[in-house]
Amino acid sequence: MLHPAYLNAFLPTECGGMGSFMPAKVESGGSFTADLPGREARRSERVMLKVPLQLSARLPKGQRIRIEVMTLVVNAHGGLLDVGMEIEPGQRIMLNNHRSPELVTATVLRVENTELGRYFVAFEFEFPVHDFWPVDFPPDRSWLD
Repeated sequence: MLHPAYLNAFLPTECGGMGSFMPAKVESGGSFTADLPGREARRSERVMLKVPLQLSARLPKGQRIRIEVMTLVVNAHGGLLDVGMEIEPGQRIMLNNHRSPELVTATVLRVENTELGRYFVAFEFEFPVHDFWPVDFPPDRSWLD
């Protein structure tokens, strides 16, 4: 398990653009916050949560993969995965959370190589997904914008 202090160094924010990572503070209950510019524009709260998923994708060279991954952080619009291999930003992926036979599509936003040789992959769902995470997020109107 990653120590929260280590994970904090890799939590993505919308403040600095693609690939910009800034520290955040872990709150009790597993959520985290940061007093950073742009926080008020965040579409949904992030929650530190480990959920095993199956990721399927077609790599740029045409190879198909199906691998087991683990979430580190989730929100109503996507999340952050711990993946054992590099995936390209912009890559389209399919995710299944084993609670449902439904597959959801998502797009890789950002990939960071960790000191441990793992890859943290930030992704966003392509369409609104309800009940994918075992968390109830407050109502969000940004999907309607």
